[in-house]
Amino acid sequence: MNKPLKQHLIDPEICIRCYTCEMSCPVEAIQHDDNNVVVDASKCDFCMDCIPVCPTGSIDNWRVVAEPYSLEEQYEWMELPEQEEVASDTDGDDAGAVDDQIAALLAQAHSGAGGKAKAPATASKPTINMYNLGKPAEATVTGNYRLTEADSDSDVRLIILDMGAQPFPVLEGQSLGIIPPGTGDDGKAHLPRLYSVSSPRDGERPGYHNISLTVKREPNGLCSNYVCDLKVGDKVKVTGPFGATFLMPSDPEAHLMMICTGTGSAPFRAFTMRRQREYPSLKESLTLVFGARRPGELPYFGPLKKVPENFMAKLFAFSRQEGEPKAYVQDRLRTEGDRVLKLMQDPKGHIYICGLKAMEQGVEQALSDIARGAGLDWTSIRDEMRTDGRYHVETY
Repeated sequence: MNKPLKQHLIDPEICIRCYTCEMSCPVEAIQHDDNNVVVDASKCDFCMDCIPVCPTGSIDNWRVVAEPYSLEEQYEWMELPEQEEVASDTDGDDAGAVDDQIAALLAQAHSGAGGKAKAPATASKPTINMYNLGKPAEATVTGNYRLTEADSDSDVRLIILDMGAQPFPVLEGQSLGIIPPGTGDDGKAHLPRLYSVSSPRDGERPGYHNISLTVKREPNGLCSNYVCDLKVGDKVKVTGPFGATFLMPSDPEAHLMMICTGTGSAPFRAFTMRRQREYPSLKESLTLVFGARRPGELPYFGPLKKVPENFMAKLFAFSRQEGEPKAYVQDRLRTEGDRVLKLMQDPKGHIYICGLKAMEQGVEQALSDIARGAGLDWTSIRDEMRTDGRYHVETY
């Protein structure tokens, strides 16, 4: 019989089609079609270069198989198959050796660090991958507003897209892709760039079929400059929606702690607007921990100040505020240790982290320190929260 092997796979339900893994793979084992991103088992050498760059953890999945899943099979998947029983058909001592090998491989195989990411139990069921590279939707730009001060080095925009008569059901926490026009140096069309939706499910304006994005202009950024320069009336090619786990619970008793920097605030703006529209009288059910260099570079700073404190606690951290010591989101978490600890131990407490990858380690360390100070183990708490669909990370 063929020796069993551990195969590297991508979860199509969680993958947001950002193609970062494909661009980071040194042996070109990762490829895509219009629908899915897949791993070629004949090329993958388990170098793990793709693991840290994935914003959702969809890349960190493995199955022990007697025969590898083919690319054709993977392209057709809507969800990752369960681990199947791998049996030995060898007799005698060889059978025992093969069984031991299977057991060892199964022990190594896993779905994501600390367990597979899960949506909250009460979250609405998302639609994913409705529009793809081969058949994108076309949206019309109806608004482009600068969110940061004019003299700020950070140019962040609120872009509003009207979807017209096309269905585009999107939930808070999902993303969509924008396809920039033109081709790359290889002559191929550009791949979509992913942006988190910053409006709630009923639209930027209730009753209108529109969607908003929060986009920061990046130096030499192909798509960010294209999007930030869009004019009202321009047409844009859109893919998605993507994302099946970074969703908000529908339970009004759920307390959400939202930790972010910069444009990582996009999904949390959608969360907040959804809660304001659905449950305007709720008290103390949201906590936002928001980091930026200065208040003028913090998207939505003005509107955020108008949200009542008893509806959402706002904890800001500024790292370049003149006359003030540097403070980052992890520092703000430590100063609010009692609040954080209470939420960790609340069976209806949820933690969401969104922003630059560089912030993730600092936030994890702060949460670990807070738990340790109370005699608790953060890793165990985190993994239990993830299993319950209450711990969510999307960094890039």
